[in-house]
Amino acid sequence: MPFFRHGQVRYLGLIAACWLAIFFLTRSALLFANLPETGAGVFAVLRLYALGAVYDLAFLLYALLPLAFYLALCPQRLWQSRAHRAFLVALTGISLFAMLFVAAAEWLFWDEFGVRFNFIAVDYLVYSKEVVDNIMESYPIYPLLTLLAVLAAIATLALRRPLAAALAAPALPGAARWRLAALLLLAALLDMAAIGQDFPRPQEGNRYQAELAGNGPFQFFAAFRNNELDYRQLYATLPESEAATLLRAEVAEPNARFIGDAPFDIRRVIANRGPEQRRNIVLVTIESLSAKYLGSFGNDRGLTPNLDALRRESLFFTNFQATGTRTDRGLEAITLSIPPTPGRSIVKRIGRESGYASLGQQLAAKGYDCVFVYGGRGYFDNMNSFFAGNGYRIVDQSSVADDEMQFRNAWGMSDEDLYAQTLKIADQNHAAGQPFFLQLMTTSNHRPYTYPAGRIDIPSGSGRDGAVKYTDYAIGRFLEQARAKPWFADTVFFFVADHTAGSAGRENLPVANYHIPLFIYAPGWIAPREVTALTSQIDLAPTLLGLLGMDYVSTFFGRNALLDENRPGRTLIGNYQHLGLFDSRDLAILSPRQIVRRHDDALGESHELPASLTDPLIRRNIAYYEGASYAFRKGLLAWRPELQTAVRH
Repeated sequence: MPFFRHGQVRYLGLIAACWLAIFFLTRSALLFANLPETGAGVFAVLRLYALGAVYDLAFLLYALLPLAFYLALCPQRLWQSRAHRAFLVALTGISLFAMLFVAAAEWLFWDEFGVRFNFIAVDYLVYSKEVVDNIMESYPIYPLLTLLAVLAAIATLALRRPLAAALAAPALPGAARWRLAALLLLAALLDMAAIGQDFPRPQEGNRYQAELAGNGPFQFFAAFRNNELDYRQLYATLPESEAATLLRAEVAEPNARFIGDAPFDIRRVIANRGPEQRRNIVLVTIESLSAKYLGSFGNDRGLTPNLDALRRESLFFTNFQATGTRTDRGLEAITLSIPPTPGRSIVKRIGRESGYASLGQQLAAKGYDCVFVYGGRGYFDNMNSFFAGNGYRIVDQSSVADDEMQFRNAWGMSDEDLYAQTLKIADQNHAAGQPFFLQLMTTSNHRPYTYPAGRIDIPSGSGRDGAVKYTDYAIGRFLEQARAKPWFADTVFFFVADHTAGSAGRENLPVANYHIPLFIYAPGWIAPREVTALTSQIDLAPTLLGLLGMDYVSTFFGRNALLDENRPGRTLIGNYQHLGLFDSRDLAILSPRQIVRRHDDALGESHELPASLTDPLIRRNIAYYEGASYAFRKGLLAWRPELQTAVRH
């Protein structure tokens, strides 16, 4: 009797065929929902499905291995028992429910991020409470699960004939069972060696096509396995001396004196002009505030009247960019002034997240009370450990009394409640005569987009527009209250986004989707005007300390954006795999397996081209990321109080 007629093989084949059908339907639904963005012709679509089949089969070799081993080793007597057949029928129904659940989850994840499962999905499992609460508040989850269960039951019933035929077929003989088990294990090992997270998907061209060619569950487990990436093993490098020289040229400033001599040691004394200003600082990091939502950037929906007015009263950066696509990346860039190195952000590298020469450490050394004020629970994204280990004390939702919070959702207290805590801390510091640095992180501009009722003319929970407008309302109310405080005249306010509301695009790194606003507001001290130079989140910390006229020893990869506004700008952008440098026109990208590419005219008609290590833009890009990786590995980013004596010599 042919091998494939045995019951175990037929049953396993039936389950695999169901998975493949679900994967095909999921890919097709996502393709048709995003057809204009994919720009795919007939050949591209066929290639997309062919590559997708490779990933689908690669995932099944992993996912079905436990079941395959069980079936391969299942003896004839057990196989023929009635109870065992009932168990396998029930297992079929459970498998179909799991398949439909994964398909629905992929659809919702794509709706939020425009990609298949990736590193974000891994984080969502780690921080399950916030994510589960968010899902429960954002979607009709119980009706959806009920619908999936009904569909799984219907599908199981529809498969009753092929299922009965498979279960009635004879079991494999003993020797054949062991051969099947060995064959499956060998196939899984070859799969692991041959199929990677970005192979065989194309590394260039339309990013939507590459994402659709992938497999969500495969991408999830690949991201879990690759949560920290070794730059030296995976990315293009230059000789240390060359890269170090290039990096020093990038971070050099007229008021900087290098004091380190190790490769990539960019520690330098910064001597800022003028007397030191002992101003209070309130730095508000706003959840997901893309520049495109501001009326002053052309949005005609009237969502940001307060921020549009604030732009006219502030030192406003019109060409400011986030480094990444997640909150932890924004906090890393603002606090440590470091490029978005591959894998996890430093914020989330548990056990290695503290002891850096952060913005908080610099200001704490000057006598400031440095406080990280977060609207949610700070264990999320490891924020509490990161900030507590880098010069800050923590005020988050868990440290605020229930009666001091008017509104809470899955992610934390409302922005109004966050600002109320900020005013309270500022009042306490002012009364004690201590300057303060309050670094805030808001939560309201996030799905499920809920906020206190009666504040704006868009109902709570109705979508992103309402969350943006409430965010703007809360900022306006906060500044109105702050203006009545005795410490207001001596305080400088920074308003900046952590990242944009969406970074998906046709390219690996769609530059336009990293555009965020930066306001610096200090009436009577900083004259309103606009800075048009291309500027990065990593430039915020040195710019802030430059405004205050503070001298310090810097490990920052950013530079004071106000020191020489005629100097050509650049930004560093990335996701957890692809690393970019944008020079206001062209974009260099470093990818795993030492792949280097460039996008010419990255804000216009982007043309992606292979590049070489002789390309000056590629070399600058390598210098930043190779240097950041080296500095992190060798401890060159650490806070060294003894080095502060160098400032005085």
